[in-house]
This record gives sequence, C-alpha cells and structure tokens, in this order.
Amino acid sequence: MNPSPSEELVIILDFGAQYTQLIARRVRECRVYCEIVPYDTPVSEIAGRAPKGLILSGGPASVYEDGAPRCDDAIYDIGVPILGICYGTQLMAYQLGGKVTPGVQREFGRTELDVLDSNGLFAGLDKHLTCWMSHGDLVETPPAGFNIVARTASTPVAAMENRERGMYGVQFHPEVVHTPWGTEVLRNFLYNACGLHGSWTPASFIETAVKEIRAQVSSDKVVCGVSGGIDSACVAALLHKAIGDQLTCIFVDHGLMRLDEGEKVRQTFEDHFKIKLVYVDAEERFLNRLSGVLDPERKRKIIGEEFVRVFEEHASQITDAKWLGQGTLYPDVIESGTKNAAVIKSHHNVGGLPEDMVLKIIEPLRYLFKDEAREVAAELGLPEDMVWRQPFPGPGLAIRIVGEVTKDRLDTLRHADDIVVDEIKRAGLYRELWMGFAVLAPIRSVGVMGDQRTYDDTIVVRAVTSQDAMTADWAKLPYEVLEKISSRIINEVPGVNRTVYDISSKPPATIEWE
Repeated sequence: MNPSPSEELVIILDFGAQYTQLIARRVRECRVYCEIVPYDTPVSEIAGRAPKGLILSGGPASVYEDGAPRCDDAIYDIGVPILGICYGTQLMAYQLGGKVTPGVQREFGRTELDVLDSNGLFAGLDKHLTCWMSHGDLVETPPAGFNIVARTASTPVAAMENRERGMYGVQFHPEVVHTPWGTEVLRNFLYNACGLHGSWTPASFIETAVKEIRAQVSSDKVVCGVSGGIDSACVAALLHKAIGDQLTCIFVDHGLMRLDEGEKVRQTFEDHFKIKLVYVDAEERFLNRLSGVLDPERKRKIIGEEFVRVFEEHASQITDAKWLGQGTLYPDVIESGTKNAAVIKSHHNVGGLPEDMVLKIIEPLRYLFKDEAREVAAELGLPEDMVWRQPFPGPGLAIRIVGEVTKDRLDTLRHADDIVVDEIKRAGLYRELWMGFAVLAPIRSVGVMGDQRTYDDTIVVRAVTSQDAMTADWAKLPYEVLEKISSRIINEVPGVNRTVYDISSKPPATIEWE
C-alpha cells in the first residue's frame, strides 16, 4: 500500500548510509511524503511513480571501488530535481563528468562552512554556518554547468548546484541534528526546487489511506489484532473508518501483558470505539510454547507464529475474512532487515511471521514513524491517554524477561513495571520519555531484609528518550524518582532485593533487552 498523495511524493535512493532514515524523517517534518527505495531500483519503476523529486543518500563506499553502489545514469534524465547528499553528491559528480578524489584529510564531525551563493539551497541562511561532515572522498571539480555554492577549509566543493537542470549536491549531512539548519536546506530543495507545498498532513494521509483500504479489501472481511497500544489502535480506527462492520478486532490475551491491561483493552474497544471485539484468553497456550525457551529470537518467532495461528483460528469463524490488519511501523520494517540494512532483531509482526499464512496482510501504517502514527491517531479522535501511551512491544513482557518466561516471573515483572510507570507519571515525566519500564534480569544476588539473608531477583529500570526509536538516549531521571522506584520495588514486590538503572543508549544497545 502506498499512502502518499502523488503530487507530494519524493523518492530517496538508499546507498547504504546509516543516516538514510533520518533523511526521510526530515523530509516528513516538511510535510512532504517520501519513500526509501534501493539504489538499483529500475529507473522505469521510479519514473512510473511520478515523483516530484529525488534524493541520493550517503553511503560508506567510494565511487571508485569495485562493486560500489551506483544508480542508472538515466536517473538524471527523468526530469525531476535531484539532491545528492555526501556519497550521493560524489556519485552525481562522477556520473555527470566531474572529478572525485580521495580527500587529503578525512573530514568528520562539526565543520565550519562558508556559503558562496545564498539564492538556492542556502536561501535565508547565514553566510557562515556549522555543519556535520563524514566523508573521505570529495568532489574536486563539479560537472559542467554546476556552480560551487559552499566550501570548507578542506572541501572545495561542499555544495554545488545546477539550477537549470535542477541538480543539487551537498557534501555535509543536512539530516543530522549536528547540522542545526539542515532542515532549512531540505525545505529549500523541496519547496523551491521541487515546487512542493507540504500537503502531506494527517488528514490527507487518512483520506488517501481510506480510499486505498477500500480498493484493496473490497467486500472482504478484515480481522485486526489489537493490543491496546497506539499502533494497533490506530490501525483499528483507520480500518473501521474505511470499511465499518467489515472489520472484527481480535484481542489475544497471551498472558504477557502489563498489569490489568487485558481488561482495559476490552473496556476501551467496547465503550469508545464501538468496534466488534473478540476476546481470546490464550495465556496457557503461549506459556506452554515458551516453556524452556531462552533465546530471544526464538521467543519472538514463537510469539509471532502463535499470534497468527490464534488469529487464523478465530478468523476462520468469520465468513469471508481474508485480511489481517497489523500496526507495523517503518522502524519495525527497518530493524527487521531490508536490502541495505542488516537484521537487528525480527519484529513479531514483520520478521516473525510464518511463511504459510492463510490471511493476507494489510499494514496501512507501514511507512509511518511513531510520531506520525500518533498524529494520525489524534486526527481519528482516539482518546488522548491512548494516543500518548508509551510504546509496548508486540511480544509483550516476554522480551523484558531475560531467560525463561514463566507465570511467576511474569507476575514479578508486572508488579515492578507498574511501579516504574506509576512513579514516572507521578513525577510528571511520562510524556517526556519515549519509554520507561522494568526488565527482569537473570541475576540473583545476596541481600538483607529484616535481619535475614536473601538471595533474590534483580529488576533493571530502563527509561529512554527518542523521536522515532531509530536512536535513543538513556533518560537522566532525577535521583529522587529513581530512589522512590527502587524503594517501592524492593518493598512491594516479593522476591526482589535489588534494582539497577540501565544507562545504555541506542546504538550500541537496543531499547528493549531482547
């Protein structure tokens, strides 16, 4: 499903850069829809989608390396503006007849930039700026027809333009926060060079998605798995808006939910959404499948497969049910592995799905980031507490228990996690965090309680800040909040005598422990 208004489509060709997803984020912030496609996507396929602009991403290769990623030269002749970033600029220069050479000194980090022409990409910006560089090769001589519009002390062509052909290139990275004015450069390209107007809004997304859902589903019935989280709730509301009573939601209580969550989900869908809901108590079934399983990838795949099997069993009782609606988001797709991205961990609704599924998948949020899904959910009228609810993984608490998942260990973690969330809310920090939760570590340690020796479990408290889950920083929670959390967990949760705080960022760690 392509949820983009065609008049606002920009395509990003991915050459393997670590920042490609950030380019997409910045373009979306300009209210322009974009999609990332592999660098070797056929030109005919790209042109057939009638994009209004192209962006060539950075990448780790040199244009002179054997096997270096290259797009078809014909890409420059499809008649739309093109912006190259870092490697994308070098490749553009190389393919159009310029000269690219290894830099005498590799340029990495914050760099002073001198703007030579403020009428194009740098319109409205100062003449002297600080940008973020990360490159070895550089453009020594731009192709014929290009003007040099910015430079640094060691990069003679830090930016180049051929406005007549709509060709632009920057050696720095406008997409990263270390280039604080970078979004302005992207906006100048999108609005001035491409002639876009920023019409991709939550309302326009909903309008387009509803039409495409109706066209895709036709008169078929759809089942949608709901967990109470924003992703699945947003999908359910969007599907219901599109097809009404053709939708039946199925809530599988796998016993891996947070405290009292199952009942809250049931009440929300019955009282607020007025959507048909089938409640399935499958705790024993999931725990039996997870018995003795220690490997986190096996956990994820077992849970994903079992989810689909439960859906199929109950969907088989719904006449003409042929589709399974899911709340897959773009970070899920990226982390589960794409052509130019390694598998970090398979998500239960992406990499964990069985190959022999009966139901066809419909994922209307597949190309949205989390903050965009929240905007769509708010536009659809979902309750505020649900819109701003912190993300919760599909496999639930199973991947917050390091080691075997048992009912006793789940009960311990549920109680501790509820304390963490409660204290974060009491401190007024809930909306400031991307996620705050507890992890049950496979560690027992000696303690003293009531003059008695204990040898009990350890709870890890994890809290992070993030914009889209692609990267995350550990949250600097006030000491008094951490002290209150620790005191309550140790005093209120049986079998726990120690709490620790995780101060790892993503990368190199991930947000979840498994």
